[in-house]
Amino acid sequence: MTPSASLRAAWQYDVPTHGSTHLPPDAGYAKALTNQGYGFEAAVADLIDNSIDAGADSVVVHFLRDSDRIVSLLVLDNGRGMDADGLDAAMTVGRRRSYDDGALGMYGTGLKAASLSHAQSLTVISRTKRSSPAGRKLTAEGIADGFRCDTVRPEFAQQQIDVYDGLIEWHGTLVRWDRVRAFETIAPGQSEQFLSKAISRLETHLGLYLHRFLSRGLMLDIAVWDVSSGEETDHISVDPLDPFGYKVPGRPGFPRQYSAKVEGVGEITLDAHVWPAKSTLAGFRQIGTVQERQGFYFYRNDRLVQAGGWNNLRAPEGHLVLARIAVDLPEQSGDVFSLTVKKDGVDVTPAFTVGVEHATDSQGQPFREFLVAAEAAYRDGASRKTIERPAVIEPGKGFDPMIKRAVREELPLKGGEDPLRVEWVALPDDKFFDLDREGNGILLNRAYREDFNDGRRGGANDAPVTKTLLYLLLQDCFGLGRWERKRADRIDYWNSILLSSVLAQRDRRNRSGS
Repeated sequence: MTPSASLRAAWQYDVPTHGSTHLPPDAGYAKALTNQGYGFEAAVADLIDNSIDAGADSVVVHFLRDSDRIVSLLVLDNGRGMDADGLDAAMTVGRRRSYDDGALGMYGTGLKAASLSHAQSLTVISRTKRSSPAGRKLTAEGIADGFRCDTVRPEFAQQQIDVYDGLIEWHGTLVRWDRVRAFETIAPGQSEQFLSKAISRLETHLGLYLHRFLSRGLMLDIAVWDVSSGEETDHISVDPLDPFGYKVPGRPGFPRQYSAKVEGVGEITLDAHVWPAKSTLAGFRQIGTVQERQGFYFYRNDRLVQAGGWNNLRAPEGHLVLARIAVDLPEQSGDVFSLTVKKDGVDVTPAFTVGVEHATDSQGQPFREFLVAAEAAYRDGASRKTIERPAVIEPGKGFDPMIKRAVREELPLKGGEDPLRVEWVALPDDKFFDLDREGNGILLNRAYREDFNDGRRGGANDAPVTKTLLYLLLQDCFGLGRWERKRADRIDYWNSILLSSVLAQRDRRNRSGS
């Protein structure tokens, strides 16, 4: 319909207003706050961003379990901490705050939105060098009740800080999630499998999105504690997963920098990389499907905020899986780059894609030459024959993270199988190991544990060489429908021979210590 002359005359670029009314949020906002679409891994990463902004160089993610139940999740750090006023500010829903240059926080909602997307209760306990421990507790019910925030008893806050005084000495923060929805839906007997998968996904996500900080020395650990026994049942250190961490590029002359002039922002540098074909390295294979991971990797203040995708420049294609481009977002992004609240994606305007299409390197070569090189590397690799290796069950709890990564890099994994765990348990003296075939477990006789740890008890991931050799020896004994007599006999004589070797090692250790 064509507008009339009177309608055209009435048009204004700015809508005129007359007065204002301040409209505070309704208590029903709690429901919206808890449905922000945060994935579990992205929510935990958001909490760790706060730790990094607080100057922490050590962070621990603790899953707390009570027998077969997972009861809580904690994120602990040794950052600057907060006093009571700082806690009130941090727990205020909808409060805007200013961020220092280089900060990972953006909107001031991450702590509450990330936490309450997964937990019904959020508690933050903190201390600074100059203040005693203090705590605040925010629940979905409290927000619905006029945004009520509860004050944690000082003696409990002090007790919690004391429990973790190895990390939080003079300053630091503890974030606690209770009534976590995912934990409460775990079927009886399934907590072990849930933890194994959850920790593996979390390790991959944090290793990828925080890889630059981890490479510079950030200590980030994931642990499992049994609150009834007080024992640590699993502990891993998160290693960096560099999406550009190849040893030799897939094409001579790369990586190469291209300069893109983006209207409204200025000059943007594109670091273009070509991965070697058929790479088994973790930074290529273990961060998601290679089809999804081609394209742009956007960083904001060294924190990865998008891992792959072409942002409307082109569609993903099989022959471009080796093409990846690192882009450090400028401090002043204008309206060209918009980050999601969850920090797992970047929306761009056409100004960016136009700039990329016309980007050139220092020699004046166009950006499309990079795409041609990546495709050529893929086609060359596809023509080379490789030896097919047998698929194995993924190693799980009890194996050192370096072993897990090495297995994933070297061997294909069987789908639909729970990870294979290894643990020390009470067994008869005439057995060094046994199999829990239904629960996918290799059981080691705890009576011999100190023999593999120089006389000490050892940690959750101890005796890595012994565990790995047994894994390679025994992993094909799982996932079988029928247990053959010949295979059972093989297990028996392996047990007998290995037990003799363990006793020989013990004898040598005793003689050397006498």
